[in-house]
Parts: sequence; C-alpha cells; structure tokens
Amino acid sequence: MTSGQPPAVRMRFQLAAFTLTRTVFNTSYRMIYPFLPVFARGLGVDLSTMALAVAARSSIGLASPFLGSIADHRGRKRTMLAALGLFVVGMTLVAYRPVFSVLVVGLVLGTIAKVLFDPAMQAYLGDRVQYSRRGLVIAVTEFGWSGAFLVGVPLAGWVIQSKDWTAPFPWLAAFGLGVGGLLWVVLPSDEPARGGSSAWLSGLRSVLGNRSALAGLIFGILVSLANEVVNIVFGVWLEGAFGLQVVALGAASAVIGLAELSGEGLVAGLSDRLGKRRAVAWGVGLNALACLALPFADRSLATALGGLFVFYITFEFTLVSIIPLMTELAPEARGMLMGGNVGGQSAGRAIGAFLGPALFSGGLIANSTVAAGLDLLALGLLVRFVRE
Repeated sequence: MTSGQPPAVRMRFQLAAFTLTRTVFNTSYRMIYPFLPVFARGLGVDLSTMALAVAARSSIGLASPFLGSIADHRGRKRTMLAALGLFVVGMTLVAYRPVFSVLVVGLVLGTIAKVLFDPAMQAYLGDRVQYSRRGLVIAVTEFGWSGAFLVGVPLAGWVIQSKDWTAPFPWLAAFGLGVGGLLWVVLPSDEPARGGSSAWLSGLRSVLGNRSALAGLIFGILVSLANEVVNIVFGVWLEGAFGLQVVALGAASAVIGLAELSGEGLVAGLSDRLGKRRAVAWGVGLNALACLALPFADRSLATALGGLFVFYITFEFTLVSIIPLMTELAPEARGMLMGGNVGGQSAGRAIGAFLGPALFSGGLIANSTVAAGLDLLALGLLVRFVRE
C-alpha cells in the first residue's frame, strides 16, 4: 500500500502505526494499577492475591534479552506480528473466561507480547533511521506510553464503569487485531537472519564483549532502580503529608502522565540536537537534583505535585534519551541489546520496589538521597564508559 510513496512518507505511516500499537499494549499494561481493587472484587480475591498476578507479569521482563534476540534472527516484522498475535490471544482468553487463573495467563501473554514487540520495533528503527534523527523517531513512539495513561486508561475506566471489570479486554483484543493488520500493510517484509541458536550466541558475545553496551545496560538498571525507590512510596508520602489520599493520588496520576508526555516531547525536540549521550547526561543529572529537592516540596499539595512533575519529567527524558543511544552501541545485535535494556530496567524496578518501603522508615529524604546517589553513579558510568 505504501510502496509507491517516498521513504519519508512511509516512515510517518510506520511511526503512527507503532505509536498506536504501543498505546494499545501499554493501556493493557498500565490499567492494572489504578483498577487493581476493581479487578480483585470482580474476581473475588484479595489485593495481595492480585499483587501476585502483577508480580508474575513483571517477572517476564527478566527474559527480555532472550526474547529481544528473536528479532535478530527471525526478522523484525515477523516478531512484531507474532507479538500482536500473542496479545490478542491473551486479551481474548480473559474476555471469554474471566477467572483469576486465566487473568494471570492473559497478563503474562500480554507482557510477553510487549517484551517481544518493543525491542523489535526499536531495532527496526535502528536499522532504517539515520542515527542523527533517531532520537526524534524513538521519542514519537514513546508517546504510546504516556498516551496510554492519558487516553487509554481513562477509556478503560469508562467502559468498566459502564459494564464490569472485563469490559476493556474484548476492546483491547479488537484493537490488537486492527493494529496488527495495519502493521502488516505498512511494514516491508524482512528476511530473517540465518543461524538459529548460533546467531543468539553470537549476539550475546557481541554484547558481552562491548564495554559501552554493558555500561549502557548497567546505566538502565541504576536509573530505573533510583526512580522506583521514590515511585513506590510517593503515594504514601502524599497521604501522610496532606491526608487527601484520593484527591492527591488522582492529581498525581494526571501530573505523572503530563510529565511523561512532556519528557517525550523534549526528547523529540532536543536529543538529536544536543547529542544522545549529552542529553542522557543532562537528564540523569537533573533527575538527581529533583530527587534531592523533592522532600522539601511538602509545603503544600501544589508544591508537592510540582516536585513530582520535575522528578518524572527528568526521569522520562533520561529513559527515552537512552533508547536511541543504545540502538547504536551494538548494531550487529540490536534486538538482543534492546531486549537487555528492557530486562535491566525491569530488574532495577524490582530491586527498587523491594528497597523503597524499607528506606521510607527514615522518611522520604532517605529514599530521595539514595535515588540521587544512584543517579550520580549512573552519570559517572555514562561519562567514563559509554561512547557513541
């Protein structure tokens, strides 16, 4: 359909399709958190049982290096379409058999799909977009993350309120089919690489033997850990500081969505001009300052939300800026490295979720100080070892 169009026009179609697809994926991923009590009541289980389902889903991120490497030797398009197939199956299962065990299966399949799709898409863009413009195109696809929170999740809440907790799942399955058909049309066919397991081992050797790539992976772990140490307790902090749990957390959710959208917009406008490595350095440095300032922003709800906005916009700027940088650190194993980046960030979040509540016994200042220290450690690693 797009073969007769100029390359720039084809790429715009593809970016729109990628962003729409990621909005669908991320809506299914992010809607669990605000509607966790609704799902628990609908299934007749307690919140701790639902938390186990979320933990099972999150553990899939640790398999990202292996799953990401599939795109290196099976082809980018094939991997993305296979991911959408898994997603549709997972959402359909929950829609037709809404019991707890099936929900867990559906969530796991949806997460496998996301972990397959994101590295394959990023590797595809790394193959076809000049490095000088890659920050812009990666940032455009990241609008699918904030867009899920600003558009997809509210729509899911509306259909849940209109019917019941299962209502979003058939819609998500239908949208998954739709964007799958769209990607089938707008993406060119690609030839998978030969080699099977030997290709996987070759990619692993390429990553492990590349100092910049390894440093980039560790950077992602440290920055994600730093963010989660604060992210896991900010709701408790707001509740304790203002006694307005529902209002404050509702406002914080909107602030976080706007901060993410703003961070992605800044990456689109600045990362290619500044240079990817410099943009990442600025982002993580400013995030460290935001961490240190956050405990002193508790004078009012407005200042607290303002502090959270700065914290999340600098984090999102950092996390999105590192993606185009990573796409060029090991071009011969892009899929594996991008999958490793997702896995490293998942590991960082898991460690941060464990450490955050324990640190909070010393107040938010303990969490923010540790987070700032991790950011500065990541900055030193970036400056010392990562080369474009």
